[in-house]
Amino acid sequence: MRGQHEGKVAGVSTPNSNFDTDLDTLLADEQLMTLPDVAHYLGVPVTKVHDLIGAHKLLVYRKDKVKYVPELLLGEDGELSKFVGGAIMVLHDGGYSEDEILHYLFTEDDSLPGRPIDALHGHGAREVIRRAQAMAF
Repeated sequence: MRGQHEGKVAGVSTPNSNFDTDLDTLLADEQLMTLPDVAHYLGVPVTKVHDLIGAHKLLVYRKDKVKYVPELLLGEDGELSKFVGGAIMVLHDGGYSEDEILHYLFTEDDSLPGRPIDALHGHGAREVIRRAQAMAF
C-alpha cells in the first residue's frame, strides 16, 4: 500500500504510518467543526457535506466518536478551497488514507514556509499540489 511508504519521492517528503506526532496532538490547537457546522458555513444540507467527504473533497477527523472537519480545510467566504480539495483528491487517489493526508497537511515542512495546509491558502498552493502529485504517483 502506497501509504506505508516513508521518505522522499522526487525530493518531496511523503506521508507514512510512523508519524512522530499523533493526529490528536497535531490537531489539538486547530479549530474543528462538526458536520452540521460545516453545512451551515457552506450554506448546504448536511447530506451535501457527506457527499463532499465521499467525493474526497473534504476529510473528517474522528474524535470521541464525533466527526469533525478542521476549519483550515475550508475556504473563505463560505466556500470550499479548490486547492485543498485538489490536494486531498490527488493524495487519496494515490492510496493515502484520510489520517495520512491529515498528517501530511498539518505537519510542519521545512521545505515550505510552514505546513502544507497553510501553503494551500497562499502562494504555495501550486507547489503543494505538485508535491502531492509526485507523492501519489
